[in-house]
Amino acid sequence: MVGRVSGSATIFMKVSDAHIQQLKDNGYVVIENFIEPELVSRAQEAMWELCPRPADYFANTGAHAPLSASQFAGLHRFPFPNWDLNRLVVNQNLIDAAEKICGTTDLELYQAEFWAKYSGAVDYGQLHHFDYGNHTLVVPKRASMHVQLAAFILLSDVSEADAPTYVVSTKSVRDTPFVPRTQTSSAFASQEVAVTGTAGSIFLYKTDTLHRGSNFTQPGRARFTLLVNLQPRGWRWTGRTAWPREALSESWSETMVRMTPQQRALFGFPAPGDEYWDEQTIRDVGMRYSGMDMDPYRQR
Repeated sequence: MVGRVSGSATIFMKVSDAHIQQLKDNGYVVIENFIEPELVSRAQEAMWELCPRPADYFANTGAHAPLSASQFAGLHRFPFPNWDLNRLVVNQNLIDAAEKICGTTDLELYQAEFWAKYSGAVDYGQLHHFDYGNHTLVVPKRASMHVQLAAFILLSDVSEADAPTYVVSTKSVRDTPFVPRTQTSSAFASQEVAVTGTAGSIFLYKTDTLHRGSNFTQPGRARFTLLVNLQPRGWRWTGRTAWPREALSESWSETMVRMTPQQRALFGFPAPGDEYWDEQTIRDVGMRYSGMDMDPYRQR
């Protein structure tokens, strides 16, 4: 079921020095109440444009047979049809956290997806694996400060019954080669930890952190997450998405208009002050994205 969102008394957390240290030490960190309850609630309502409500799904699973095609059938790529979901991808708390973790304000957001899972739809079980396979042409460099950061924003409460991700501390795999990328099923079973939390929590990890997906252990359950990947800009051999391929969609145009210049820059959009901007480009980009505030780009 969709997670409950607590009332106005909830204190939402930003990333702290202790959180950053935990991520450096273990390769991951889970932060409760990371996203404001109101934003979580609005995103939960928006996600029904992408997937069926649990009650509707379990009332007639046959009507949603495509969700049983593979464990990735519930994935939807950014941009989404609704700003209430899109804005969580560029949430300021997440940007601040990524800047602190990556050690730079020049960030690249290189992948974003929404993922819906339903109990019994398909086998969601995975072997322990590293995510770097489709994030880099090579392998992670453990001695490097270049961090590829993955964020799972929980849009529903996730208990151990709700197909949680299981993660292994990098302390346990520090001497393990990155190849093979997928490890044997039992090698790290005793060291894994279930990533659980309430809606609005965030699971941050690096792509060199061993983890796996799991199955639901109770019927009638569902899990909804938002996946965002960020990294320092600049390495030619890393990334995943060429954003211009999405740029002709109506959702993309609306999202670009609603974003701030800082948020647009995450996707490679020229920042204010960039040499790209002149009288002609300011005029024409403003025409392409009707309603976008072009004043920041007029200031050299």
